[in-house]
Amino acid sequence: MKFDAALPPAHLKDVPAIAKAAEAIGFDALWTQETQHDPFLPFPLIAENTSRLKMGTAIAVSFARSPANLAYTAWDLAAQSQGRFMLGLGTQVKAHIERRFGQTWPESVTGKLREQIQVIRAFWDCWQNGTKLNFRGEYYKVTLMSPFFNPGPIEHPNIPIYIAGVNRGLAHLAGEMCDGFHVHPFHTPRYLREVILPAIEEGAEKERRKRQDISISDTMNGVHPKE
Repeated sequence: MKFDAALPPAHLKDVPAIAKAAEAIGFDALWTQETQHDPFLPFPLIAENTSRLKMGTAIAVSFARSPANLAYTAWDLAAQSQGRFMLGLGTQVKAHIERRFGQTWPESVTGKLREQIQVIRAFWDCWQNGTKLNFRGEYYKVTLMSPFFNPGPIEHPNIPIYIAGVNRGLAHLAGEMCDGFHVHPFHTPRYLREVILPAIEEGAEKERRKRQDISISDTMNGVHPKE
């Protein structure tokens, strides 16, 4: 069991002091949120002012961004933080995607998020291993990566991906292909035990993974047990 902290909606000038305090107290990770500020901007400051503290988004709104945007940002942050960065993605809800971000809500939430993760990892595989970029799906067709736009390999390329969700579909997806799952803050232990965890286990079993491979980030209790 690990104890994490959430970065409050703070101005960037306050981030170094908060990050230093979180590490000194002994927290394992510091998570940002996409509410009043961009969730990625604090991380260069967190990485620069800490040496042990892990860091991640809880969450960045995935449907407001392209997989390329997310892949590049996560790659740079993983390199700067020496492998301490975790990419946490959430879909948000239809009203916010359409009316706040001006984007199109997909017919299949799970289907689009699955493809986003696949494309992000395809970028990373291309940059790290020289694999040809050639993803063709329902929502994304990504086939171009010239040397000028290729950042090249990094020392810590295995960037954990977490996703957030409320219902069984996204929990199942986390079990299939993610490193962790962000439980919605408004939940009960019973819902976690009877709905979310069984769905994650089913997804993991489908892909012959172990339940222990998927961390659970429970912000209600401030912990993310991996058991």
